[in-house]
Amino acid sequence: MAEEILMPRLSDTMTEGVIAAWHKKVGDTVKKGDLLAEVETDKATMELESYKDGTLLHIGTEKGGKLQVNDLLAIIGNAGEDISALVKGGGSAASAPKQETSPSKEESKPAPAENKPASGGNSLDVSKMEEVVLMPRLSDTMTEGVIAGWNKNVGDTVKKGDVLAEIETDKATMELESYKNGKLLYQGAKKGEKIAVNELLCIIGEEGKVDVDAIVAAVKGGGAPAPAAEKKEEAAQPAASDSSNSSASSASSSDGRVKASPLAKKLAADKGIDISKVNGSGDGGRIVRSDIDNYKPAASAPAATATGKAAPAATAGGTVSFDEVPVSQMRKVIAKRLAESKFTAPHFYVTVAIDMDAAVASRAKLNEVSKVKISFNDLVLKACAIALKQHPAVNSSWLGDKIRINHHVNIGVAVAVEDGLLVPVVRFADTKSLSQISGEVREFAQKAKDKKLQPSDWEGNTFTISNLGMFGVEEFTAIINPPDACILAVGGISQVPVVKNGNIVVGNVMKVTLSSDHRVVDGASAAAFLQTLKGLLEEPLRMLV
Repeated sequence: MAEEILMPRLSDTMTEGVIAAWHKKVGDTVKKGDLLAEVETDKATMELESYKDGTLLHIGTEKGGKLQVNDLLAIIGNAGEDISALVKGGGSAASAPKQETSPSKEESKPAPAENKPASGGNSLDVSKMEEVVLMPRLSDTMTEGVIAGWNKNVGDTVKKGDVLAEIETDKATMELESYKNGKLLYQGAKKGEKIAVNELLCIIGEEGKVDVDAIVAAVKGGGAPAPAAEKKEEAAQPAASDSSNSSASSASSSDGRVKASPLAKKLAADKGIDISKVNGSGDGGRIVRSDIDNYKPAASAPAATATGKAAPAATAGGTVSFDEVPVSQMRKVIAKRLAESKFTAPHFYVTVAIDMDAAVASRAKLNEVSKVKISFNDLVLKACAIALKQHPAVNSSWLGDKIRINHHVNIGVAVAVEDGLLVPVVRFADTKSLSQISGEVREFAQKAKDKKLQPSDWEGNTFTISNLGMFGVEEFTAIINPPDACILAVGGISQVPVVKNGNIVVGNVMKVTLSSDHRVVDGASAAAFLQTLKGLLEEPLRMLV
């Protein structure tokens, strides 16, 4: 019997998925565990495996198409089985792709569709036109995308799988591939401009058979096509300029496009490196991060230095000078989420000073036998995990009409990256040894810097730790990381005079500050948690019991 496969929720914040690739075609035999498709979520591209045997009878959308969570993704059953009832019951998301795929078999069908605007004005439904490419939602928090660069210009021939553009989202700069063949007839925005999700990104089709002006007018609410033609002409001019610059400076691929990963391009731009001068070591000469990191300018260096020396002269004599840079999508989301937290959750702060003499001595002894180096942050994380089990109110979340008291302990560790901040999660931290915690945190930190974290790495935190001690910061207050009720700000260990047994001696003191959501946690609960944490760190052997 045929069985539906719905678009799964691959992350707790996922609302829809984009089909990055199908690994099985309709009619192919599928076995349990076979890779069906690659689904691009808000955080990463993930592989989707079949959970049953049979024949792939139907797919909900072609490569590049979007499906909402729980929409019909595929149908697997016996060859020749009637699935018409399942397809009809698959909802609008299942039926729409079917209408979209049929024109691809007969190229003559799009032309009559384009004739509707002439008489019907606004009757054109561009969402069902295969020539129209809308801005995809590449992240659950994404509301708009910035065009980091166009890899194809108006008038260029486009093949299925070609990279059309690079889109900057809140999490990363991602390459957008074409899912059809044709000619690029229109660009919805220039490099550096923003396009809202589901707005017109570009039009790909056969020149002369697609009424571009009618489509643009329909997207803009049925206005006169003439202004749309002007915009198309304006968009084409800078695109042509970009094309000439690209072909003049690079011959790394047959179509004039520099083959480089988005991260490599960003690093090159940040470092002022002309990426066309870099030799790629990746597949097919593709430029990767290591190529940028190891790049050493040759003959062009003196010229760069000469122009570089001219800049200070312009700012001599106290001239006002500054740079303005566009806000990245990641920074926008950080600003939005933390502003909501700060101005929605009533924060209060409790600080305590901890005698770290015993922790300093214990860490030195532990590192003599441990396979991985244990840091003070690892000790703090382990102590927090044990303290949270004793104080569940601190390990809670505000959900509006109810409070969730978590029995598991998942601690997020704030990691600074070039574009902002990521918080990978050490799961069930109370059950893990110091060596396990140290290994996980190090791995997460490296993956965060390489932008290789997966959604499962940063979801599900119940408490967060932010440590600035390594920068010489003595104490600070942190903003709560939703949905947590608390976050611990950890300062550095300072050698200060302390009184012990009536004598003034040099002691190692560390200050920590707990930021708490007063809707969930009261002052006494926060103080009790810190008292337990202080006791564990001042007597580290208690953590081993």
